[in-house]
Amino acid sequence: MSDAKATQSVQSGEARSSAIMAAGTLVSRFLGFAKTWMLGAALGLGSTVNDTFINANNLPNLIFLLVAGGVFNAVLVPQIIKASNAPDRGADYISRLLTLAVLVLLGLTALVTLAAPLVIDLTTQGYSEQQKALAVTFAFWCLPQIFFYGLYALLTQVLNAHGAFGPAMWAPILNNLVAIAGLGMFIWILGDNVTNPHTLDNWGPTQTFLVAGFSTIGVVAQTAILLIPVLRLKLGLRPRFGWRGVGLGQAAKLSIWTLLTAAVGQLAFLYVMKIATIPGAERLRLDNAGDDAAAAVLPGNAVLEVASQLYLLPHSIIALSLATVLFNRMTRASQDGNKAELRDALSHGLRTMAVATVFGALALFALAGPLGMFFSGGKPQDGVMLAQTLTILALSTPFLSANFMMSRVFYANEDARTPLYVQLLLALIYVVGAFFIQFLPVGQIIYAVAILYTLGNILSVVISVVFLRRLLGHLDGPRIANSYIRMGYAGLGSALAGALALWLLGSYRADGFAWSSRPAALVTVVVVGPVMLVAYLFLLKVFRVSELRDLLRPLLGRLGRGVPVSAGPATAATPTTPARATVSDDTGLIPRISGEFDAASFRAGPALQPEPEAPAEGAESYLPEEDVPSTAKGSRFRPQVPLPGRRTYQGDPGRNPYFPVPGDDKE
Repeated sequence: MSDAKATQSVQSGEARSSAIMAAGTLVSRFLGFAKTWMLGAALGLGSTVNDTFINANNLPNLIFLLVAGGVFNAVLVPQIIKASNAPDRGADYISRLLTLAVLVLLGLTALVTLAAPLVIDLTTQGYSEQQKALAVTFAFWCLPQIFFYGLYALLTQVLNAHGAFGPAMWAPILNNLVAIAGLGMFIWILGDNVTNPHTLDNWGPTQTFLVAGFSTIGVVAQTAILLIPVLRLKLGLRPRFGWRGVGLGQAAKLSIWTLLTAAVGQLAFLYVMKIATIPGAERLRLDNAGDDAAAAVLPGNAVLEVASQLYLLPHSIIALSLATVLFNRMTRASQDGNKAELRDALSHGLRTMAVATVFGALALFALAGPLGMFFSGGKPQDGVMLAQTLTILALSTPFLSANFMMSRVFYANEDARTPLYVQLLLALIYVVGAFFIQFLPVGQIIYAVAILYTLGNILSVVISVVFLRRLLGHLDGPRIANSYIRMGYAGLGSALAGALALWLLGSYRADGFAWSSRPAALVTVVVVGPVMLVAYLFLLKVFRVSELRDLLRPLLGRLGRGVPVSAGPATAATPTTPARATVSDDTGLIPRISGEFDAASFRAGPALQPEPEAPAEGAESYLPEEDVPSTAKGSRFRPQVPLPGRRTYQGDPGRNPYFPVPGDDKE
């Protein structure tokens, strides 16, 4: 195969993988919003029970990311990717890693589940004994999800290492379907919250099972379905003990910066979420005191959760998929020491991604009212609180995605220390901010938390720019700013068109059409959303925003109207570099609001390159020997940083003396 054809094959594969992941994410998000809508209908968006359940149901994912997520992403991912290049495709090595990880996960899950009362005490504030008892009950049902999140992450990496990106992105669909089924039965048997209010006083085991039990069953199903494509790999995976020579200890030492980054982010997030539980506890006190009017206007952490899911939508669909493709290009540029190409990849990513995130931010801002009513659970006042929270978060969407794209540069350059510095600064801001927020009037706490995260999104970009300038010299600022300004003009025109359409539908009146019912709110979104999109696309053409075509190129290529997305200059002279292990796409960097599990957090970083031929004697192997300097460039504050796992066994693939391949002893 010629170099040109190989390059074209790689680019086509990248575009196809990105499209599959984006499609899976889109469908999963759609069903996730359906689940959120049904949860609001079943329990009420502004109810104490909903606040309590969401807090307990978020704990498994947050605890997993805090305790084990960094180890999985920074330590196990490189090992699995390396092992997959062995003659046995890593069957023996991966079997041992899976066996060890499963045992650790079982122990961690059992320990945390048994300590559920203590976990609830540490992550909530102001709960009454009755609310705390329900929270502990929910936690006993939900915390076993930790094991299945971990197993899901492991199976995802095995599939990714063998080029199967689709199953892990589509598996969460089954999770959502199971949870929706449970909530559907809840509403069918027990009635929705509007007709039959569900409170702490009338809550029972059946309600707990249909809500929390089905939530956990969904996570189990999401993990179990991945066993099918894993078995189809025919690796012969089975329990294998004996872990001498695995090299995880040394790999963990080299990954200490990534592990600390994940831990710092999750600890800060847990503290902020603890402060966010205060309004729900106060609402219950007001209800018990008979002050229903005051209780009705207190937004709780359920409002923040739904608003964050909406605000993260443009980022999760566009930014994550685009960053996956561009990370390959960044990695190759970093290996070649080509700062200009690395800078160009970052500039291209920021500008292309902004086409979607700028529109998403303004669309969410304009449609916050109808969206709030649609997810309100049937109470307009709850819809108002959700709309107010969403308007605060929405406009920072482009900054969230920009910071994520910037962090790719550090990891492509094998620099895990700088993201830790960024994380520490942000964590300090969030913890200090949350500490003072708790002293505000209780009705302002959720809005203040939303403001805190919006400021964090903006500051994260500022901080990242400072570090990136030291690495790249400059960031192609004039071209990026020019594109963002023109997109801003187009987005502003789109928002004005949307505002006019909303005014015609009476959305700015309390008795207007959009606020009359949840179906009416949905109709408003369906009508006004396309109006805004058409106006935006037209104005992008008027202002000559060429990045629109770059964003649409993968789709046009699949329809035969364009070319596949390019991961770099497609020339026959494009250098081929050896594949190498890397950390996962998700760095755990805050700001990350929603505690909802995201499959994108556990996919491997770069897509697989065509498997290189066996290197000649003395040629560079899959990973350099440990005495070969890192490809990352050093700096005044950071020496050359070795890749996680580089100092583990570096001989011929599949020839680890501690793990003899079956049959070798016959030679």
